Order: sequence, then C-alpha cells, then structure tokens
Amino acid sequence: LSRNFQIGWLRPLLGRDDVELVLRSGTLNELLVQLAAHSLDVVLTNASVPRDAKAPWRVFKIGEQEATLVGRPSRKHKKFRFPDDLRQTPIVLPGPESSLRESFDTLMEQAGIRPLIAAEVDDMAMLRLVARESKGVALVPPVVVKDELERGTLVQRARVTGLKETFYAVTASRRFGNPLLKTLLMADGG
Repeated sequence: LSRNFQIGWLRPLLGRDDVELVLRSGTLNELLVQLAAHSLDVVLTNASVPRDAKAPWRVFKIGEQEATLVGRPSRKHKKFRFPDDLRQTPIVLPGPESSLRESFDTLMEQAGIRPLIAAEVDDMAMLRLVARESKGVALVPPVVVKDELERGTLVQRARVTGLKETFYAVTASRRFGNPLLKTLLMADGG
C-alpha cells in the first residue's frame, strides 16, 4: 500500500502529544493474524479481504483512485496512445496478486494486446522507485508517485479509465473499539 496514502490517512493523528502510533509492515496474512489476536487495531490494504465466520473482519472502503500510466519526461513530446503503445513500450506493473493488476490484465486481453512487461513489483514503495528508473511506463495510482509528479521526475503519460485502486481499512470486531480509529473511519465516511 502506498506510503503516501498511509500518511495521508493517518495525518489527523500525526503530531498529537496524546497519541503513540505503532506502524507495522508485513504480508496481509501476517497482519490479519495480528489483527485477530488484537495486537493491531487496523490493517490498511489495497487487497480485498474475504470475510467468513472464522474471521469476522469489518472492512471499510477508505479511498479509491483511478490508475494512470507514468513515465519519465520525454523530449519527443509524442502523445502516448493507450493501449496501442503498450505493444512496444515496456511497462512496470503491480504484482499479479494486486486487484489493479488483475483488472489491467483483463483490459489488455480484451484489447488483444500483449504488453512488454519490464517488471512486476509487489511493493508500492519499490514500484515507485522502479518507475523512476524505467525507460518505459508504470501503472500506478497517482498517490504512489505524488512527489515525483509534483517535481516533474515523472509525468502522466496516459489515464487508464475504469481501472481503480481501492484502499481498505480492516478491523476486527471488538466490544470496545479504539476511539481514535473510529475518528479516522468517520472522517472517510466509514
């Protein structure tokens, strides 16, 4: 999950003297185990989390952003033709487990295009770094490369209409929930 998105979501709590934040990273399964054991209050993810009787998660949609293709600025000023230019332009993609990637693969299949995959990256922070170094384009939600877009290190080459990254907050059912978490969820309409 994008660090920029996480910081934005946590911003109402940052800098408060009465709050101690403990942030942990891990695989979704590792984090859900900790959530079930009440070692965590919330797990932020961009993956859909299945709910069942053994794992009564409460899943809140806390954000959504349309995907875009970004790349380094080009001197050629040639307009990127999506999806056709993906036949010869290398692309950096989220890993195959990503819902964004799944939707992208379906879109390419429907268009009859086999993109030139330069890299597949599971971690959004690493995807951001690879996008900066790539000679092609990268499929990302803009929040992932927000700083690079603002500085001009990367530019939007094409919008990918209909492909969206969805962000979720997952909590476990508790008799007494964390009031700060409730504040964050209410701020997002959850």
